[in-house]
Amino acid sequence: MKVSALNEKVGVIGSGSWGTALALLAAEKKVPVSLWGRNAEAVKELAMSRVNGDYLPGTVLPENITPTSDLRDLKDCGLLIFAVPSKVVRSVAGQVGTQPLKKDAVLLSCIKGIENATGKRVSEILNEVIPGHPVAVLSGPNHAEEIAEHLPAAAVIGAVQEHTALLLQSFFTLPWFRTYTSTDVIGIEWGAAVKNVFALASGITTGLGLGDNARAALITRGLAEMIRLGSAFGGRRETFQGLSGVGDLIATCFSEHSRNFRVGKMLGKGLSLETIQNSMHMVAEGVPNTESIHASARKVGVRTPLIDMVYAILYGGLQPADAISELLSRDPRPEEDGG
Repeated sequence: MKVSALNEKVGVIGSGSWGTALALLAAEKKVPVSLWGRNAEAVKELAMSRVNGDYLPGTVLPENITPTSDLRDLKDCGLLIFAVPSKVVRSVAGQVGTQPLKKDAVLLSCIKGIENATGKRVSEILNEVIPGHPVAVLSGPNHAEEIAEHLPAAAVIGAVQEHTALLLQSFFTLPWFRTYTSTDVIGIEWGAAVKNVFALASGITTGLGLGDNARAALITRGLAEMIRLGSAFGGRRETFQGLSGVGDLIATCFSEHSRNFRVGKMLGKGLSLETIQNSMHMVAEGVPNTESIHASARKVGVRTPLIDMVYAILYGGLQPADAISELLSRDPRPEEDGG
């Protein structure tokens, strides 16, 4: 498959903030882009107004982006970009897979999560549900709001087949958006998913007013947990020290753009998870993924005190201030030993 094949047409599956930002990226290549959303009424409004007011207000869609709620509009796409919440990726991919897709269409996951019931990564789900297509992943410190504004950013594209990664790298190269390639799909996906849990923790420390020292320590120890857990599943250590690991970790743990950070901050201020979620129209991936990642860590026997803390706050009724006290009162250990 050549780069020109991608230029025939691109389909973006998911019309939230990230999906819309990715559609804008693809549209920069002057390629026809179908932006699919499941809510037909919302898609109709988007097609008329050309502005995704609920997710990226102020950003006008160029003419080569066509909003649609009809999956049949994806059948002639050379590249299918998945940007739906991780908890629905299997069902949505199943619907996409019923369409007569191009036989050499590339499937690109831009989703950061681990499936709760199976512990599978998104690329594994896509390979399983839509077999016979090249599958790749894109990840990095990329807030949709800044991508839409053409602010400088970088990402890593991972694929088992290096040719696929290079093909996508060529497509996703813009004057303000730089991409790198990797064959470590496992490491990229685990880093991308786990950092959301630490963003919740970072928000909690901020909401509690614990200061920069505490947050820096938390992020540093979070990186250590990310490396231990991701490596246990086959990821390479150097991947977690790159854009999809520490890069995304920094951006997500410090930015008000991060939904996970904002949720954690509200938890730290004493709001309940139910109240917070009812006030949001976007998904904070760290909430469902804390459950799946915690379960995955238990399966492989990896020590994850920070993940355990966030899990206990979200699902065990532990108060944030008590969780911090428990973390600080654990037995001392060497830094290289982790924990």
